[in-house]
Amino acid sequence: MIERYSRPAMKAVWDLKHKYEIWLEVELQACAAFERAGQVPRGTSAKIRRHAKIDVERIAEIELVTKHDVIAFLESLMDSVGPEHRFLHMGLTSSDIVDTSLAVQMTDALDLILEGVGKLLAALRRRAKPHKHSVMVGRSHGIHGEPISFGLKLAIWYEEIGRHLRRLNEVRRDIAVGKLSGAMGTFAHQGPEIEEFVCAKLGLTPDPASNQIVQRDRHAAYAAALALLAATIEKIATEIRHLQRTEVLEAEEYFSEGQKGSSAMPHKRNPIVSENLCGLARVVRANSLAAMENVALWHERDISHSSVERIIMPDSTIVVDYMLARVTDLIERLIVYPERMRRNLELTGGLVYSQRLLLLLIEKGAQRKESYEAVQRNAMASWKGAGGLQELVAKDPFIAQHLTKHEVAECFDPKYYLRHVDHIYRRVFGSSRHKSPKRTRKGARR
Repeated sequence: MIERYSRPAMKAVWDLKHKYEIWLEVELQACAAFERAGQVPRGTSAKIRRHAKIDVERIAEIELVTKHDVIAFLESLMDSVGPEHRFLHMGLTSSDIVDTSLAVQMTDALDLILEGVGKLLAALRRRAKPHKHSVMVGRSHGIHGEPISFGLKLAIWYEEIGRHLRRLNEVRRDIAVGKLSGAMGTFAHQGPEIEEFVCAKLGLTPDPASNQIVQRDRHAAYAAALALLAATIEKIATEIRHLQRTEVLEAEEYFSEGQKGSSAMPHKRNPIVSENLCGLARVVRANSLAAMENVALWHERDISHSSVERIIMPDSTIVVDYMLARVTDLIERLIVYPERMRRNLELTGGLVYSQRLLLLLIEKGAQRKESYEAVQRNAMASWKGAGGLQELVAKDPFIAQHLTKHEVAECFDPKYYLRHVDHIYRRVFGSSRHKSPKRTRKGARR
């Protein structure tokens, strides 16, 4: 299913041939830097660029012998490049190429994810506007609490996704680093200017200090940020699953013409998109743990992280990109039932207004303990079927001593609970902070 719904652009980021193309670009830019330093004849990098051929199958054949992918890649270029091949990989180690190229792939993947986050924010904003005052019951512990609006629920999701946007932009800055500092990170065989030149051409920042690799706390933060985003998508999907339950049915996923919910029960309309999203969040979350396990390596480097990253980075970015597309479509096409929300709000016979009644009693001079006991006494009677709360409290001597019938009736108006929704909306939707900075590709990455 992921394969079927993945965007071609995201799959292209992790395409094997594309990875080798980035490896070649790193090597070519390093060669160009050596040309500028007078260590390689002028025009060498341009000549190599004209003749270099990437043959994925040939690389695989060589790797069967070398058991080393970067050496296999470099040897595969010998036939097409010719004598200038000797100027490739001068003073570099494999991770100079691999880690710098991985940074390019990870930033490109994250740019696509940031685009998807922007679309989700736009969908939430659109749906929140008409439901600003769609009154419904708020629930805590799964039990009816007090009136809220469906728009407020959407506003909370919007604000949360906005926080992910900011986190992901910070993570992008941290991951967009390259290193060409050599086998132990000391620039023993070439100067920092080579690294600076190559990184500038690739739209990266030189890692201020590296050993044989870029340190994996950067990659762990990246994976954790994706896992957090997936967790919020799971949160949204879980809420929609609850709202679609037959006993609740305040909202439900769009059910298309010809869609089937069950092979056995023709009546079923199941929240399959939301369930799918909840399951995928577990995969991304598990991958983030694997990324954290990669932080601690032996001395200046081992390769225990490498096999893990070849799985988790493509998988997590592809899955999150897919999840964003699916949840955005889910929000845009969500069917909302305001009348059912109103009916459910009234299901407990006014019990959801108990706090306002309590506070008004205190405001009118009654002690809190006696007021709480009076409201709770009538609420418990209402729970047991003695009648609606408004009807019961109207007959209570203690309450009648402090409140008029009109004041009691005012306590049961749901509009009271939404009087600050406009203010909340201005705080959430009235700024432009949930926007991604515009970026342009640099140099060789165009």
